[in-house]
Amino acid sequence: MLLGGTKGVGKEILKSCINKGYNVAFCGRDAKLGEDLIQSYNSKNQLYFHQIDLNAIDGIKDYYNQTIQRFKKIDALVLYAGITPVSPIIDTNEDTFDSVFNINLKAPYFLLKHVLKSMMEHKSGSIIFFGSAHMDYGQEDRTAYALTKSALYTLSNHLAHHYAKYGIRSNYLVMGWTHTEGELELRASEGISEDELKANASEIIPMGRMLNPYDPVPAVMHFISDDSAMTTGSIMRVTGGEFI
Repeated sequence: MLLGGTKGVGKEILKSCINKGYNVAFCGRDAKLGEDLIQSYNSKNQLYFHQIDLNAIDGIKDYYNQTIQRFKKIDALVLYAGITPVSPIIDTNEDTFDSVFNINLKAPYFLLKHVLKSMMEHKSGSIIFFGSAHMDYGQEDRTAYALTKSALYTLSNHLAHHYAKYGIRSNYLVMGWTHTEGELELRASEGISEDELKANASEIIPMGRMLNPYDPVPAVMHFISDDSAMTTGSIMRVTGGEFI
């Protein structure tokens, strides 16, 4: 089960899961985009798309119920969806703050409320949080975002500690600066071209380039698989050596 999955790294996770033969529920606001992805992968039996706006939790329970109805159980939950507005604390308005917390923290929290019950019943499950190098203190213009990513790390450790007795594992994947559609749109709004973005990133990231959308996927697939059966409470950094 994916929170997100229509764009960026989420779309690459979806593709890798299909190639592995996994059934996947994924979600997003754009119903046409979701259905187009199902058609493009020719995987109608493997995929379920649920239209939802994560700014409100009204549709969270229905997304969970429909996934269970379709696939009977949830073996893994990948919490990918998130937004990263440019907003230092001195300029943050309430709407921006609320949107970041609703999408990045509140939606995963209340989806977990339902998914954990199913995983507890089946005595197994893997939860993968998508974190960020902003989790420790964050850049000056990412205050609210940094707070949500730090809170998700605490939540991951909380689950790892308290739910291991049910066979449930929880791990936190720190994703570095990544060349996604959302990142390109954000930089374009700041007047930064794609070439300028890449050049800037190459000077900052020790390994010399931004992540592409596939770079974090092998780590996700490891956490989903039985290869990580005894791995919980861990943090893995796929950042090209970048620390903020």
